Amino acid sequence: MKLSKRIQNVEYSAVRKLTPYADAAKARGIKIYELNIGAPDIEVPDVYFDSFKNVKKGPLPYAHAQGLVELREATAKYYKNRGINFDAKDIYITNGASEALLFTFQTICDEGDEVLTTDPFYTNYMTVFEQLGIELEAFKTDPKEGFALPEIGEIEKHINNKTVAILLSNPTNPTGALYSEEEIMRIVELAKKHDLYIVADEVYREFVYDGNAYKSFGEVRGIEENLILLDSISKRFGACGARIGSIATKNDEIKDAINRLCNCRLASPTLEQRAAAELYGIDKSYFEEVNKEYQKRRDVIYEELIKIPGVTVEKPKGAFYVMPKLPVDDTEKFAIWLIENFQIDGETLMFAPAAGFFKNKEEGRQMVRLAFVLNVDDIRKSMRILREGMEAYARENE
Repeated sequence: MKLSKRIQNVEYSAVRKLTPYADAAKARGIKIYELNIGAPDIEVPDVYFDSFKNVKKGPLPYAHAQGLVELREATAKYYKNRGINFDAKDIYITNGASEALLFTFQTICDEGDEVLTTDPFYTNYMTVFEQLGIELEAFKTDPKEGFALPEIGEIEKHINNKTVAILLSNPTNPTGALYSEEEIMRIVELAKKHDLYIVADEVYREFVYDGNAYKSFGEVRGIEENLILLDSISKRFGACGARIGSIATKNDEIKDAINRLCNCRLASPTLEQRAAAELYGIDKSYFEEVNKEYQKRRDVIYEELIKIPGVTVEKPKGAFYVMPKLPVDDTEKFAIWLIENFQIDGETLMFAPAAGFFKNKEEGRQMVRLAFVLNVDDIRKSMRILREGMEAYARENE
């Protein structure tokens, strides 16, 4: 039977590509430390689960297509407490930030249009673009510079008459880079000059380390017509499985288009939206404690990585990812070998080979993305497996 050309262009995500190998290893009784995916292990606050206790038996209706009012109001209040100016009417609830990403680019791009982002980039951006026939254009960020944004002239070289938007995650998946206010304003200047959308992926907003300040695009005035802000409860509340995300914009044309797409897919889950509204009402001390824990994990994984001969790595400033270069020719081959052939006390490690995070996959062939989403003891065990696994791999390939 025929399959569409569109789906044939869609590749497996670099994050989950090796899952079949991991499943086979687990079936053999091997424990795997999964640093391949950004799924936090922090406990979801009790208020989320408490909200389900009050559910009455009976019909469970669709929620409003735009999202429950109480969740949109709670999200707007959360934003205003951070200097981000969106009202409930500007917010559209989606089935995770992934659907928010898909809806956004269904709205603003035609087939053959270009979107500009960083290189490396979050691999699922490419997955969405492949579905929609959008071309990804990328400007390089240098690991030696902490993957900071290049100067404005270097970014501008990549803008042409096909460019529709600049897409930026901050803090950044996969590199852990955190963009300063000055870097943010470079993007603002270019968007205004070339009449481009800014699609701001800010799902890691709370994960900022070392006392650094965070600047949201939502705090910047004068770009209301340009800005589309994507968000999610998955990372900040450890609620990946709830699948609650959002789109926020002041642009009335965008709002009308997003609303039509929301109507087409009917609704996001009713009970999960009610529970998510409760999450946005918790005290900010929750975020402070989560941030402390992740900074500790960041410190441990960085300290362990720099001890490994041949590894080069920059210390991330945000999110919960680190992107080291390993002394192997092909990290995907090494990752598969590690899962299939190497264990310490019946345990091994899974990570995301970084080739899929680059426009030119060869540039990421020796790099990996590690998500420090496990406790510090498990991170240390994982780094021991990585170190000793590379030593064994090198001996086998002499």
